Amino acid sequence: MLAACGPPFRAALRQAAPPGIATFHSSARCPRGARVAVVLSGCGVYDGTEIHEASAILVHLSRGGAEVQMYAPDVPQMHVVDHSKGQPAEAESRNVLVESARIARGKITSLAKLTTADHDAVIFPGGFGAAKNLSTFAVDGKDCKVNREVERVLKDFHKAGKPIGLCCISPVLAAKVLSGAEVTVGHEEEEGGKWPYAGTAGAIKELGGKHCVKEAVFSLTSFHEAHVDTKNKVVTTPAFMCETELHHIFDGIGAMVKNVLKLTGK
Repeated sequence: MLAACGPPFRAALRQAAPPGIATFHSSARCPRGARVAVVLSGCGVYDGTEIHEASAILVHLSRGGAEVQMYAPDVPQMHVVDHSKGQPAEAESRNVLVESARIARGKITSLAKLTTADHDAVIFPGGFGAAKNLSTFAVDGKDCKVNREVERVLKDFHKAGKPIGLCCISPVLAAKVLSGAEVTVGHEEEEGGKWPYAGTAGAIKELGGKHCVKEAVFSLTSFHEAHVDTKNKVVTTPAFMCETELHHIFDGIGAMVKNVLKLTGK
């Protein structure tokens, strides 16, 4: 197969990182609107960023004309999960920044370098990495600690009056750091398994946040829902906190991104 592709293509494939691959995101190369930072927590739902959510955020930001830069903390993961088994991989360790680079196609920056001066908004995808690598929520619940750089970023954007978007489990970060912030992780009852992580709503209240019940799916009376806390400029949507079809997740994230961009005023 490689023989039919021609020498230049074969040479590029053999390189660890072909020239220009780190700047492949068109939204990152063509500034047209709001400058948005996306904070990742690894790569893979069980120990890092939920990849579908990250991709949906990037697609909607691109459609919204945003300039995107991705960040992640340069720290070890809490643990590594074998996603084929859903079980921890013993004696294996990975770095959050290095793993996040897989989603960012190589264009990733240490979270320590993220400042409000360079961006109009920040968005945190979900995935268990938000509860394991960006915080200790998965282990400590309401008594969790938030990564120092994550806490700084949330406080800095809030102080600057710049919007913060979060989806899936990541709203717990805002609930912990921004006292009284209104967020949603969907419903507060499991409802026969439709909302398997409904208990998170109670934890959000214990963290000092205000939980608002929202849907993750389309209805004739509402769009795919995101909650907008206009006072704190925090926008959240349930995403995979709900057992529903992927396109509903995609559209709910679209509502979140749309409202974040609207709040930037650009």
